[in-house]
Amino acid sequence: MRVLITGAHGQVGHELVRLTPAGFTAIALGSAELDISTPDQVASILGELQPQLIINAAAYTAVDKAESDSERAYAVNAKGAENLATAAAKLGIPLLHISTDYVFSGDANSPYKETDPTNPTGVYGASKLAGEQAVANHCAQHIIMRTSWVFGAHGNNFVKTMLRLAQTRDELGVVADQHGCPTSAASIAKALWALASQYRSDGSLNWGTYHFSNTPATTWHGFAEEIFQQAVALEQLAKAPKVNPINTVDYPTPARRPAWSVMDCSLIEEKLNIAQNDWRDELSEVLKQLAV
Repeated sequence: MRVLITGAHGQVGHELVRLTPAGFTAIALGSAELDISTPDQVASILGELQPQLIINAAAYTAVDKAESDSERAYAVNAKGAENLATAAAKLGIPLLHISTDYVFSGDANSPYKETDPTNPTGVYGASKLAGEQAVANHCAQHIIMRTSWVFGAHGNNFVKTMLRLAQTRDELGVVADQHGCPTSAASIAKALWALASQYRSDGSLNWGTYHFSNTPATTWHGFAEEIFQQAVALEQLAKAPKVNPINTVDYPTPARRPAWSVMDCSLIEEKLNIAQNDWRDELSEVLKQLAV
């Protein structure tokens, strides 16, 4: 089965290509090869390549920069998703689309369900929500997968930032009042390939919107402490820096971060048989990859 992967050079796109299962041919395109914000280019390339499935891992993910660059954020996250959905529907190709916890306000105190009201507080979340709506409106055969706190061996992310800072600092202040679920790019890729396999076998899926993350919930502070503990055990760090808990107000950013990003992932297990992995195990795999 021929699967088009957009955003192939990003964190998740990279893992999708790396973990392509037997029986699938990944057509991996980065933004240089396919700018999804350009409708004519999308229609032309889909028509030329004739994939049997599309996985959209292309996104504008610079959360803070999006506040001052909303035009580009919407061009990729909203219009780009619409362009893919429209072209896919015309050709009868299903679309698997990655979204984010940022579509919620972050004001909850229990895990978000797919049916909970969305209310993004910044440009990034609003542009991703507009993309979700476009996919749902234009392509009946779709899966929207919302995920959170993505990390991996490829690209820029919290794990790599913490490891870099630990090389030169004895102490770090890390936010301890934002709660969420770190999720490895590899586990997202494996979940998406599992869906692709189901579609190849059955010719259909339980289409709709789903939440997927690793488990259990933690804070950025808790995440950092686990990173350092594992890195020391693997002898990637000589010693762990002291991690001081700080509040969001102590670390101001252009975009507001959700205080609560924990999502209920029971529906994707019930309807699509996709189970959650422990992010601590996923972290161990990423650290081993980084050590090579």
